Amino acid sequence: MSVFFYARVSTAEQTLEHQRIQAEKAGFAFDHVIADHGVSGVAVPMKDRPEGKRLFDMLRKGDTLVVRWVDRLGRNYADVTNTIREFINRGVIIRTVINSMTFDGSTADPMQMAIRDAMIGFMAASAQAQAEATKEAQKAGIAHAKGKEDLYRGRKPSFSRAQFETTVDLLGKSVGISEIAKSTDLTRQTIYRIRDDVAGAEKSLALWRM
Repeated sequence: MSVFFYARVSTAEQTLEHQRIQAEKAGFAFDHVIADHGVSGVAVPMKDRPEGKRLFDMLRKGDTLVVRWVDRLGRNYADVTNTIREFINRGVIIRTVINSMTFDGSTADPMQMAIRDAMIGFMAASAQAQAEATKEAQKAGIAHAKGKEDLYRGRKPSFSRAQFETTVDLLGKSVGISEIAKSTDLTRQTIYRIRDDVAGAEKSLALWRM
């Protein structure tokens, strides 16, 4: 029985090291670390990613798969739910770093199974909804900035796009401000500003082409 850590690093500003360190600080230790780099969680199914495909081949009954959150598996509802169900049907235990969620196929109680499956569906739907919201905000910000090179852009954001996306993601999961600050290296004040005006923060990043 082995413990696998899977990470999906979808942008240049995200790093495998950040996700791995966060997991280790939460008390996880791994036998294998597997990561896909520069791969969209919306457009590319788990089985079609180079390392995702390898993970499918490697996981066996009794193994544990650790991910930062289900959005690392993907941001497409059908793909994420199918992936999780296939893994737990194999006898694989899935654990998340954020909020310490655990999913497995050990229970035979129909009520517990229903609760587990409902939670999986909710988390997968949240991942897709967040991806769609971010995409729309990016479009709005870019459209606002397009063709307006001389437009006063205001103060340059004190956060990167990766930090912004992580902050919005964690806020959507009701993670506390202090924990988000530790995860993103942002100040509490910056996180509050993002929380209070997500669209404005997104537009600011677009205006500065960040």
